[in-house]
Amino acid sequence: MRNAIRIVKEERAMGSRYVARIDGVAGEAQLLFTIRSKELISADHTEAPDSMRGKGVALALVEHMVADARAAGFKIVPVCPYVLAQSKKHPEWGDVIAAPA
Repeated sequence: MRNAIRIVKEERAMGSRYVARIDGVAGEAQLLFTIRSKELISADHTEAPDSMRGKGVALALVEHMVADARAAGFKIVPVCPYVLAQSKKHPEWGDVIAAPA
């Protein structure tokens, strides 16, 4: 059975992120974001270590951010090329994706 991807949100003054970890797999993947206002964040950069590549971690991070946006009522500006590409592949996210900057 495949290990579950665990994602947590960390909001900090010097940069916020969603962090993904998988039990038994070294490292962590992250999706860095900037809070622009109460209603808007930008998805700035996605990265995953080689140990997590091909495991669906980057997409899981974006899906988590989308779900969080729906639950909390904010929109996402996809600055990160990966997030922008995924937003184009997932038109059902249109309710929380804002126009790129």
